[in-house]
Amino acid sequence: MVIVSGKFKAAIKLGNRPAYRYEQEGGIDPTVLSKLMNGISRVHENDPRVIAVGRVLVQPEECFQEVSNDAA
Repeated sequence: MVIVSGKFKAAIKLGNRPAYRYEQEGGIDPTVLSKLMNGISRVHENDPRVIAVGRVLVQPEECFQEVSNDAA
């Protein structure tokens, strides 16, 4: 199972702009990123929605984290 990485979440929260600005730059709806980060919407490996925002903040390979099904 793939989730949004802690590094990605921290970059959004600790960034010098509001989260919606990163979402605008990435070209996605603000509610989409919130749902992905909070586990409401499922994240797929190399999910283009996450990568679009991630490119503004971190390297694309740092956007995702693999977890076992037991830890999810």
